[in-house]
Amino acid sequence: MIRDFVKTECPEDDVLKERLETARAKLFALQMEIKEHRLPVLVLMEGYGSAGKGSVIGKVIKNIDPRFFKVFTMDKKTEEEKRKPFLYRYFVKIPEAGKFVLLDGGWMGEVTKDKLHGKTDEEEYNKRIHSVKRFERQLTDNGYLVMKFFFRISEKEQKKRLNHLLEDKNTKWRVSDADLWENKHYDKCEEAFDHYLEETNTSTAPWYIVDSKNKKWAELQVLERMVEGIETAIQNSSIAVPILQNVFPLKKMPKLSEVKLDKQIEEDTYHTELDKLQKRLGELHNELYRKKIPVIIAYEGWDAAGKGGNIKRITGALDPRGFEVHPIASPEPHEKARHYLWRFWNRLPKTGHIAIFDRTWYGRVMVERLEGFCSENDWKRAYNEMNEFERELTDWGAIVVKFWVQIDKDVQLQRFTDRQNTPEKQWKITDEDWRNREKWDLYEEAINEMIEKTSTEYAPWHILESNDKKYARIQALKILIEEIEKKL
Repeated sequence: MIRDFVKTECPEDDVLKERLETARAKLFALQMEIKEHRLPVLVLMEGYGSAGKGSVIGKVIKNIDPRFFKVFTMDKKTEEEKRKPFLYRYFVKIPEAGKFVLLDGGWMGEVTKDKLHGKTDEEEYNKRIHSVKRFERQLTDNGYLVMKFFFRISEKEQKKRLNHLLEDKNTKWRVSDADLWENKHYDKCEEAFDHYLEETNTSTAPWYIVDSKNKKWAELQVLERMVEGIETAIQNSSIAVPILQNVFPLKKMPKLSEVKLDKQIEEDTYHTELDKLQKRLGELHNELYRKKIPVIIAYEGWDAAGKGGNIKRITGALDPRGFEVHPIASPEPHEKARHYLWRFWNRLPKTGHIAIFDRTWYGRVMVERLEGFCSENDWKRAYNEMNEFERELTDWGAIVVKFWVQIDKDVQLQRFTDRQNTPEKQWKITDEDWRNREKWDLYEEAINEMIEKTSTEYAPWHILESNDKKYARIQALKILIEEIEKKL
């Protein structure tokens, strides 16, 4: 792709100046349309060292209100980022609706450099390519404009710029060992870059090769492409996105109505089992930490099904320094303004730690679907997106355990009434709980579809029969222990 790149001739100075003024004015005017249409714009600047990425970013942002953009230089990973999934540090930086984020370097640089320096083998490299393509497609499917620029300069030009910087003690620091290595191995790097660009060049997130020999010409190429991309994205904002077919292996699951809820446990047996299982889980937690294996436990279920008590019995076995419980409520405004998975990426555990979600990303295909908080296209698309998200987690090495806590309608009514009539429990019951109960049949239909379409072999659903809460607690502990032991 780089090698086949045909350079467009840089225009004469007077034409270049006129086109720059026009493009700058257009971008300045378009930022208000971006805000009005709530279009999030993610601009990725990649390319050779000393090709002028930072310089062009500095010029582009002069045409944007400072309140509407953020710039991130994606340097070496922090210790925290090293203990998170590969895409974590990029996903958490995506812009809010109506704003820009510009990245100086990003996932392309990380993937190609790790490959060039032998930090990833061919299998891991291909996994990362798939992750990147899914990431970019998910963003564009959810209304993001993703613009990717690769700044190209010749080997000779790069060497000239590096030497110029090295000659001045005030600019010498700008030349890294990586830049010098890249210039020394220019052909090898070009081959790696070319392969990556071809693999990740898609119709929804294409690559734009920037001829970077002339700095003003490089700026113009970026500005004109950005203007064109924004105008097209605004025009196409109402077009529905195709629903992708699931490609992940699924595990056959029963309908909720087929789940028998008559299972019980004797009081003495419960306490004996609880002590034994909690002790074993505590031992496994130490091993998970030592082996740096992350665990994500996702809880969904009917209101009053006993999720809280279930979670409490699991956390009672764990070292409090090694886990966190995330109660998920309605999204805050800054969360609602981003991709719906953003707030869950932000809450992922470090390696060796456990994250427990009380309500999850599956709200997209339940409450958001039934209450009209997202479009039909959004929730139908979400099944595949959530399978992809969980695949990203398991590829990272995480154990993903998903519980649906099941009760019948009569038991729910009994527990609702008990909560309403007991002063110290009244905080647990709300008008919304009663309203949701009236939609039981609609919710059951949505839940059945959710379980059917997202119970993958790598992250299956486990249905906990919770008419007897104590039985459900023991089952949850047994399943969790079994999944951890299987991984270890």
